[in-house]
Amino acid sequence: MKKIKIAIIGIGNCSCSLIQGLSYYADKKSEETIGLMHWDIGGYTPADIEVVAAFDIDQRKVNQNLNQAIFAKPNCTKVFYRDIPETPVKVKMGRILDGLATHMKEYDQDRIFIPSPEPEANRESVVNALKESGTEMVLNYLPVGSEQATKFYAECALEANAAFINNMPVFIASSPEWAQKFENRGLPIIGDDIKSQIGATIIHRTLADLFAKRGVKLERTYQLNTGGNTDFLNMIDQSRLRDKRISKTDAVKSVVNRPIENHNIHIGPSDYIPWLEDNKLCFLRMEGKVFGDIPMNLELRLSVEDSPNSSGVVIDAIRCCKLALDRKQGGVLHAPSAFFMKHPPQQYPDDKAYQMLENFIAENSQE
Repeated sequence: MKKIKIAIIGIGNCSCSLIQGLSYYADKKSEETIGLMHWDIGGYTPADIEVVAAFDIDQRKVNQNLNQAIFAKPNCTKVFYRDIPETPVKVKMGRILDGLATHMKEYDQDRIFIPSPEPEANRESVVNALKESGTEMVLNYLPVGSEQATKFYAECALEANAAFINNMPVFIASSPEWAQKFENRGLPIIGDDIKSQIGATIIHRTLADLFAKRGVKLERTYQLNTGGNTDFLNMIDQSRLRDKRISKTDAVKSVVNRPIENHNIHIGPSDYIPWLEDNKLCFLRMEGKVFGDIPMNLELRLSVEDSPNSSGVVIDAIRCCKLALDRKQGGVLHAPSAFFMKHPPQQYPDDKAYQMLENFIAENSQE
């Protein structure tokens, strides 16, 4: 079985967790795979994934070996596997565009991005790096609000004949225009905005679906999230949150049994608390009416390490994307997008999306 060759844009906490996980699971057996939804997808296991190219803009990461760069500041996620094998892959200087929020300059240097003095990459240099490394798919881990930068790397992926997995909330897979570009090139795309394994959005969706199935009218709800990583610091700037709020809100509204007015639903990042680091706290409230129009409410508090929580989903998305490449299937992969992403081109209830995913894996795993 050939390696799945991936390039990563943004060597932050999520990339750190993913790369740790690739080594952590590499020597495991199928019965030891706590934390994976699938050990084997079409014959591919985590050990078959290889990072062959990486881009960032921080001076503490650019020109560093990837196995060292993932532990550089401002990364702060938990280290669960430090002995990452030495790799020849060095982190290349990327393109900044709108990937760096100006307000972050006001904070301690250990918590912010520090741009490298290296010349920024242009499209030709990125495309050449992808081609020379044999990259099959590009993973986008840019900060929330990086719309121009995301589109830049999506264009680079197209030109380099690479698939695209969009893990953040800029609408690429869910944009008909961009989806058509990838379909025209015969390249698969999965997006947009990765769900966590057990995160705020999937829990909120599950409870909203439960309310609907049990005949409860959901009248008001909020989901407030706090954390101390660079993602939450970046999102202090409300102007960077437009697509993020749409993504998370649409994910929940799509499963309620009756329309809920916009002023009765509030979902999104709430605040940056430095000492939380990569720990994410979610405070969720749902108010509704049960039998006899009797009011009820539910409150939930979730605490979870943010970055590993999404890596368990991405590791499956990579392998599903590879199945599509093997089958020469281009355009949006609707089943993986529906199950893995908050804002897919078409929303489905999670049990339906799960069955679609299992069918996709089975159909594309046939010899």
